[in-house]
Amino acid sequence: MGEFMRLQIVQIGEEVLRGQTRELSRDEILHAKTQDLIEHMRDTMRAAPGVGLAAPQVAIPLSIAVIEDREEYHKKFTPAQLLERYRQPVPFHVLINPRIVAQDGGRQEFFEGCLSVTGFAAIVPRARAVTVEYLDEHAEAKSVEAVGWYARILQHEIDHLNGVLYIDRMRSRTLMTVEHLERFWKDLPVSVVLNKLADQR
Repeated sequence: MGEFMRLQIVQIGEEVLRGQTRELSRDEILHAKTQDLIEHMRDTMRAAPGVGLAAPQVAIPLSIAVIEDREEYHKKFTPAQLLERYRQPVPFHVLINPRIVAQDGGRQEFFEGCLSVTGFAAIVPRARAVTVEYLDEHAEAKSVEAVGWYARILQHEIDHLNGVLYIDRMRSRTLMTVEHLERFWKDLPVSVVLNKLADQR
C-alpha cells in the first residue's frame, strides 16, 4: 500500500477535460505507474469527497475512472429521496476503457455536480439503466448492469473520458450554485423545480 497522495483536480477551462482519452493495453494497466495512479485517484476522490473521478480530471488523458458511493454520503438525503433516486451504496471499483453497450428504462432527471465544475449544480437527464463493459485494475474483463444513481455515476464518468461535461447535457435554466441548491431547491421534487425554472419563452 503506497502513501496517501491527493492529486490536483483541474477545473473547467482546462483543455484536458475536453479531449478524448487514450485506452490502455493490458501491460499498461498492470504497470506499477498505472497502479499508483489508480491508488492516488482513489485517495483524491475520497478526500474531495466525490462518488467518481476520471483521469482527465487530474490532467491525465487516459481512459480510467474510479467510482465509490459510500453510505455516509447518503445521510443528507431522506429515505424518500434515496428511493426516488434508486441510490444505494456502491463499493470502490476501477473502470478502464469502459463503454456503454446498452441503455434503457427511460430518462430520469436529477441535480448533478462535478468536482471539475466546483460550486455549481444543474438538473441533468440521464438513462435510468445502463450496461457497461470495462477492464478492472487487474486487466480482467467485466460487465455491470446498473440502475438509478449508480447508472448516473457511470454515465457521468464515462462522459469525462469522451471530453463531455454534465453542463453539455444539463437543463441550462436549472444551473445554480450549490449554496442556492442547498438553501432553496434540494427538498423540492425535480418536477416542481423544472416547473418553476422552465423556459417560459
